[in-house]
Amino acid sequence: MRRAVLALAFTALLIAGCGSVDDSTPTACLEGPSFYLHKGRDGVLISECLPPNQQAGELATVGLAMLRATTKLNADARAEPGGAANLQLGYLLGAAQRGAEKTEGIHEELIRRLTAAARYSPDNRPLPATFLAAYRRGFDAGQARG
Repeated sequence: MRRAVLALAFTALLIAGCGSVDDSTPTACLEGPSFYLHKGRDGVLISECLPPNQQAGELATVGLAMLRATTKLNADARAEPGGAANLQLGYLLGAAQRGAEKTEGIHEELIRRLTAAARYSPDNRPLPATFLAAYRRGFDAGQARG
């Protein structure tokens, strides 16, 4: 009888441990757009700001901060196509995409909105090739290391 109870308890611990997924959002990610606009992130990756099973309130806070940062970077990048803002904008989107890939779709709408904000152009004019090339380099870097 004692063996059966121990086996049952051990099995329950294994199931609980295997099924647990960290759903906490690093505190730095919740501090607003400035986190996403600056390179010094104290070792926190942007992709870590989109954990699996993220709480709705934290998702809303992170999403709003990312969207504000993306909007600012888009405006800066359109003002100086091919500049640092293009790289940073692409990096932010690449890193967000990297984080969202492991979350079973809960961040899909956020990624769609970020992409729309990043690629915004007044009057739907095509973005300059220099904008797109620098954005792509940043995006690839964010996907790889963000």
